[in-house]
Amino acid sequence: MSSSPAGSPVEKKKLPVVKLAIGGVVLVVGAVLVLRGADGSALVDRGMALIRGVGPVTFFVAMAVLPAVAVPMSFFTIPAGEAFGPQFGLTSVIVLAEVVLAVNLALTYWVARYALRPLLLGLLKRYGYSVPQVTAATALPVTLVLRLTPGVPYAVQGYVLGVAEVKFGLYMAVSWLCQAPWVVGFIVLGRGLLNGNFMLAMKGLGVMVVAVVAVQLLRKKYARRNN
Repeated sequence: MSSSPAGSPVEKKKLPVVKLAIGGVVLVVGAVLVLRGADGSALVDRGMALIRGVGPVTFFVAMAVLPAVAVPMSFFTIPAGEAFGPQFGLTSVIVLAEVVLAVNLALTYWVARYALRPLLLGLLKRYGYSVPQVTAATALPVTLVLRLTPGVPYAVQGYVLGVAEVKFGLYMAVSWLCQAPWVVGFIVLGRGLLNGNFMLAMKGLGVMVVAVVAVQLLRKKYARRNN
């Protein structure tokens, strides 16, 4: 391996995050549309019937708990609108999901800071995640940078912030504001895809594209401020 200045690898390894994120969502859209076109509607209907069968209470309790142990939040946000939108209305599902998101963020913080702190600290270090030293002056920028960094799993972000002992109020405010648009985007996109409503799916995709672009603008603005 050739040597290079300390700062140069960061520039060389930058990925086109916006393009990758949009491309990934487009692939998901395409896959679901192909599935439906290949008579996959019956499979989708069976899946929705199964989710409705467990009931909204069980579903949203699982959504609050399981992402705290590294189950992707998208496993719940994608089917939520189609599963419970006809019963409660899409807006109500989104509002409920945002409340559940807050519960999950609080639970993840408690798990990381108190319940499983020694175990998670060891696992984070083992898999190469550094735990920042947080002070009153650095708590906000550390939380923002971590929540806005692409590629870091949702649960790992919460674990690092909890283990780093970021103040709970700051953690909740920043984390919820950073994650809330994704919940909206995935619920609307999922409802559109699973219901065969292309225009609704595009609205959900639009929310996610705006979120990706906003994240990149915030990261660039913050990087300029700290250079």
